[in-house]
Amino acid sequence: MSADIRVQVAESLTDEDLAAIEQLLPQLSSSATFDRARVLSMLDHDGTDLIVARDDGRIVGMATLASFPLPTGVRGHLDDVVVDGEMRGRGIARLLLEAVIGIARERGLRTLDLTSRPSRESAIRLYESVGFQRRDSVLMRYAGDLA
Repeated sequence: MSADIRVQVAESLTDEDLAAIEQLLPQLSSSATFDRARVLSMLDHDGTDLIVARDDGRIVGMATLASFPLPTGVRGHLDDVVVDGEMRGRGIARLLLEAVIGIARERGLRTLDLTSRPSRESAIRLYESVGFQRRDSVLMRYAGDLA
């Protein structure tokens, strides 16, 4: 792992940062679309944190933590974990996950959840290695039009 990797909550993003995020999105999902305004809006949203991994200042990985209060407690959801393909295998995803877990602890979140496709076996092993456990649950997504 590169000694120059630094993981932090993004407080601002340069044009170079946004370009790096735009390059990461297709590596996360073939249907993901980049929207500069949407990404920038995350910086000011109280319930959303964009956690970035930088190698010599350049964003090479990211994760998103959404935190929200519910009647049963403040919950968290981890989404959009991705590391640039050229940087994989260096422990960057683990650093991102550990940072998100640390933030969740600091905020006193009651739970921290994530979802992953079953085909992403290596990612699932990584999630389990940092303390995530599989749950007997059915993931549902509304299939109607929300726009």
